[in-house]
Amino acid sequence: MKILLAPSETKTIYNDTSFKYDNMLFSKEPEIRKNILDTYNNIIIGDDKKTLQEMFGLKKESDINLYKQTIDENSSACKAIKLYTGVAFDHLDYSSLDIDAQNYIEKNVIIFSNLFGPILAGNNLPLYRLQQGKSIGDIKTQDFYKKHSSLLLDKFLENGDILDIRAGYYDKFYIPNKNYTTLKFLKDGNVVSHWAKAYRGKVLREIAKNNISNIKDFMALNIEGLQIVELQTKKNKTEIIYTIN
Repeated sequence: MKILLAPSETKTIYNDTSFKYDNMLFSKEPEIRKNILDTYNNIIIGDDKKTLQEMFGLKKESDINLYKQTIDENSSACKAIKLYTGVAFDHLDYSSLDIDAQNYIEKNVIIFSNLFGPILAGNNLPLYRLQQGKSIGDIKTQDFYKKHSSLLLDKFLENGDILDIRAGYYDKFYIPNKNYTTLKFLKDGNVVSHWAKAYRGKVLREIAKNNISNIKDFMALNIEGLQIVELQTKKNKTEIIYTIN
């Protein structure tokens, strides 16, 4: 089973290794990312404050300076699952998992980076910043990656179950063309929005701890604080609806 996961705006860097193009998912198609990264680097080199504010989604010069660095194969990097912080990643708490659960995450979770497109959680990434929905020059990355990586993802995902726990925005990058499963969380009959990120992280943690390989086993998994109340299927998408106890 493969799990589709959204990234986070906030990041950290552990300087574990160097960034390498050939470490990434779909590295045999380098043109998928090269033009985007070249454009990103040229904007940073241009050092236009207004343009950087727009691309990064930041206003303070000190915050901008943190991310104002070009990306090449000498850039410090760490595993993507360690790079991203934020609510879902905090509740996943990757660093506290045992080695088997960490390996599961690294091999089976696909993160949809706004800059790098779909990458495996175990791929090495450098520190970067691109606000969700912002273009790099005239490149809308969500449109670019949907066009250039959708068929590659279809092939990569064709032999197993898919659990999509991304925020809805990331449908702009990719929608599976086969049966897949999503999640919805209810509290007192109301849909949980912001804190759904926390429950996605908790769910992913339990999946990894239990080495879940298919949707059937996932649905049988007892997750503390959550109870399945309904399944809704429309076309090739099945939504599992949980109530939060």
